[in-house]
Amino acid sequence: MKKEHPLQIGQLVKIRKGRDAGQAAVVVRLDEEQGIWIADGHKRKFDRPKKKNPLHLESQMTISSEVVNSLQESGRVTNAKLRHAVNVFLESDANAKQKGE
Repeated sequence: MKKEHPLQIGQLVKIRKGRDAGQAAVVVRLDEEQGIWIADGHKRKFDRPKKKNPLHLESQMTISSEVVNSLQESGRVTNAKLRHAVNVFLESDANAKQKGE
């Protein structure tokens, strides 16, 4: 029986539990048995993603089209693209918080 994840490849997430709590990352692989694999291109590179329990991640509405396209075309994504996607998300999140004050 397959488990469906509410997350998609290329989607940005905030880590809620563990050593990296509070940081943002990008979903790079989905495994039915093992969980969600995330990377941020800085501390967690694409070649060594972190396996996380989906319950320990807070999904965001943002999906990086650059990451999705790169993974579909070549099966890989550069760490620079991952860093860029995370930085764009963090900047937009900070701007939204400033406007809300």
